[in-house]
Amino acid sequence: MSQKLVSARIATAGKILSREIEARGWTQKDLAEIIGRPVQTINEIIRGSKQITPETAIELSQALSTSFEFWTSLEAKYQVHLVVSQKT
Repeated sequence: MSQKLVSARIATAGKILSREIEARGWTQKDLAEIIGRPVQTINEIIRGSKQITPETAIELSQALSTSFEFWTSLEAKYQVHLVVSQKT
């Protein structure tokens, strides 16, 4: 018997970003000012209506002392999850 295993929960990049902001005591506006983006962009990423682009991943990595690969990987995994879940 062959079963396809699907993750029950996947953390979105926006959810992780929200936690990172909160852990630092920042607001979305604070992060937006730090990376030079509109606060709407940060809000849309957190809500999941906007993807993290490579450029934004670099800016987030610099602001949050993480790697840009961390953010691009989170985003890519989430997008793959969406495609797989739509096909099952």
